[in-house]
Amino acid sequence: MGQALEEGNELTLDFKKLAKAVASSSDIIPVAGQDADSRAVILVAYVNEQAFQRSLDIREAVFWSTSRNTLWHKGMESGNTFELLEVRVNCEQNSLLFIVRPKGGGMCHTRNQAGKARHGCYYRRLDWATGQLVNEEP
Repeated sequence: MGQALEEGNELTLDFKKLAKAVASSSDIIPVAGQDADSRAVILVAYVNEQAFQRSLDIREAVFWSTSRNTLWHKGMESGNTFELLEVRVNCEQNSLLFIVRPKGGGMCHTRNQAGKARHGCYYRRLDWATGQLVNEEP
């Protein structure tokens, strides 16, 4: 992902993400990851049956990477894995909530200016007056 997308202050929402994800990996559903302790939403990702079953087997969050079309065991490269504590399903059984406990210190693959992993993927907020993004964890 590009520096401007992950660190910039321009709002450039990808409204075609879901269409691209479904086109490349049709057998997926969205899953939100929530920190068990803070209750903060950490990320939104996708799982297919294989990723879901692997998550259940190892009790860690495993997703389906729609950009790489492969399993993505969260934190295997960074060391910031998510212990899977609970799985919830919505009423239509077409999305999941993983309640997780982050291990290794960080939650997001991006890093702040000090080089530390951020506490979640939702580290920028929209400034109503300017329409720009404000980084809450620079």
